[in-house]
Amino acid sequence: MSGSGRPGLLDVNLTAYRLGDPNGEFPIYDDEGAALYPGRWNSVGVRVIYAAEHYATALLEKLVHLNFILPRAMHWIGISIPAGTSYETFPAHAHSGWDGVSEHICKAYGDGWVRSGRSALLFVPSIPARLDRNVLINRAHPQANHFSHARPEPVPWDMRLFTPTPAAPAP
Repeated sequence: MSGSGRPGLLDVNLTAYRLGDPNGEFPIYDDEGAALYPGRWNSVGVRVIYAAEHYATALLEKLVHLNFILPRAMHWIGISIPAGTSYETFPAHAHSGWDGVSEHICKAYGDGWVRSGRSALLFVPSIPARLDRNVLINRAHPQANHFSHARPEPVPWDMRLFTPTPAAPAP
């Protein structure tokens, strides 16, 4: 998969991962929450599903928003995306400052991508896991009807993530 911004087709099946609260206001596999409470890659009213290429990246992405507070009912799903699905990769090299505090560059690109309907998936860099990517899903794209997801499973949190560790004694 290239970073040219041009659409391509997946040559293998892909599983993307998403975390959420199955008893929350919005289902885990839903784009309404992002439309009401936008993220880095979409503006208010723009419907998109945020997922990650790897389970660990999905965990890390969720952790940056939790402020060390253990979530009550966090679950995960694997989203099955078939080979042949259209995708685009955000060309970070062509957008200096995309990873800055201002999200303007990302929102403009993501909003344009959703509205154009030019692919079902958009691969974007993860801010906390720079070598990994997030997967944005455009549910309005016809190919998204071929995606499926497993039943939500509880996230087995490692409590060390939410418990301060005492500083090691100085040598």
